[in-house]
Amino acid sequence: MSGEVLINLTPMETRVAVVENGVLQEAFIERSRRRGIVGNIYRGKVVRVLPGMQAAFIDIGLERAAFIHVHEVLAPNTPSEEQAPINQLLQEGQPLVVQVTKDPIGSKGARLTTHLSVPSRYLVYMPDSPHDGVSQRIEDETERERLRELMRECRAAQEQEVAGGFILRTAAEGITREELQADMYFLLRLWRKVSERKLTAAVPSVIYDDLPLFIRTLRDVMRDGIERVRIDSRENYLALMEFANEFMPNTAPSIEYYPGERPIFDLYSVEDEIQKALGRKVQLKSGGYLVIDPTEAMATIDVNTGGYVGHRNLEETIFKTNLEAATAIARQLRLRNLGGIIIIDFIDMEDKEHQRQVLRVLEKSLERDHAKTKCTGVTELGLVQLTRKRTRESLEQILCEPCPVCSGRGTLKTPETVCYEIFREILREERAYGPETYRVLASQAVVDRLLDEESAAVADLESFIGKTIRFQVEAHYSQEQYDIVLM
Repeated sequence: MSGEVLINLTPMETRVAVVENGVLQEAFIERSRRRGIVGNIYRGKVVRVLPGMQAAFIDIGLERAAFIHVHEVLAPNTPSEEQAPINQLLQEGQPLVVQVTKDPIGSKGARLTTHLSVPSRYLVYMPDSPHDGVSQRIEDETERERLRELMRECRAAQEQEVAGGFILRTAAEGITREELQADMYFLLRLWRKVSERKLTAAVPSVIYDDLPLFIRTLRDVMRDGIERVRIDSRENYLALMEFANEFMPNTAPSIEYYPGERPIFDLYSVEDEIQKALGRKVQLKSGGYLVIDPTEAMATIDVNTGGYVGHRNLEETIFKTNLEAATAIARQLRLRNLGGIIIIDFIDMEDKEHQRQVLRVLEKSLERDHAKTKCTGVTELGLVQLTRKRTRESLEQILCEPCPVCSGRGTLKTPETVCYEIFREILREERAYGPETYRVLASQAVVDRLLDEESAAVADLESFIGKTIRFQVEAHYSQEQYDIVLM
């Protein structure tokens, strides 16, 4: 697999595209007015304690108060019988140092924890944890043991005993002791600065701000298979090179400044792929298609054969469509950044072996996903359930807003439905006020129907109430919008 990272920077926003084998796999967008705050550490203030929910709201200086659960206040792995209630741990007005684990999404505030951590290229430092660990994605047991031994040597080499624990990240696979030592030294130096600010910072205020997106990408996304990083801003290219030379010297040769006249996101049709990722329907190469519907509670994905008719028999056609869909779904989850509960309705397969193969392909395709995913298998109804950790807004939530016409429903009342609503409203107004005449203001489609297909019903209504009803087209009215003026 060959990969490339494209970084597009403007004063208003930063956009990052991760391309694998010439196909867009992930897109990250950060706007200067609304930067992501996951990983930031704040000195906040408790504004409300909720004993009934075993949670509290914390003011960290954002528009909405952030939320913290009792489990994020206690020491990790505390047995449930030993947990004190939230109102014994926190009081209103109390200052509290917290870290953001989930960005504000929709109407929900940020999620917080008091279990602080700071990441670097190879390590995550957790000052309150007593243990060291190795990323589960490093599967080779020999390499895992080598890294644990390196960690013990690096700890022993420190001038004084190091409190807290470290997690060796996936990127640490194959690193040398010198690289690990440098990363540990950087994190301990950074933590000393954070610790000093914890004591003196105002309430509320930021005491640790994570790196900007384009530098964070180099730290978190770079892995085997990423051959080039191209960035279209000369100034930020120099900043990226400075960071790489100091902390990730092995990645510096792969970073390039892109001066081309053609926009960088036109390479590999990234711009077009982002636009497609905002639609419900995803076309498969075979002729089948997916229908993706994110909702408040979960996202649902429906698989259809569409124009694919196959060559042998129906079962083979269904199997091939589902195999292609499994790979496409894994890509769409990453690209759209869909999180929470995801329900996939594959086309029904009679053959159990076919079901197992489709599930294996889906799980294999999800392995490259940075977000934690868990697939629970096929339900009795033939649906595949999985969860994907949600830490930031989806692509649609960043780029779009609910439709002001349909209020996010995705459908509109028909002109016929609106006409009948108008008739009912006129009858209500007649009983309440009894004006001399009525004037109905509505959209072109509704007025056209009132004067054509519903003209007989209008005549009957006028005869029933003994009043004249006039109609007026309002060009700026939506199809569902109307007003009745009493005259």
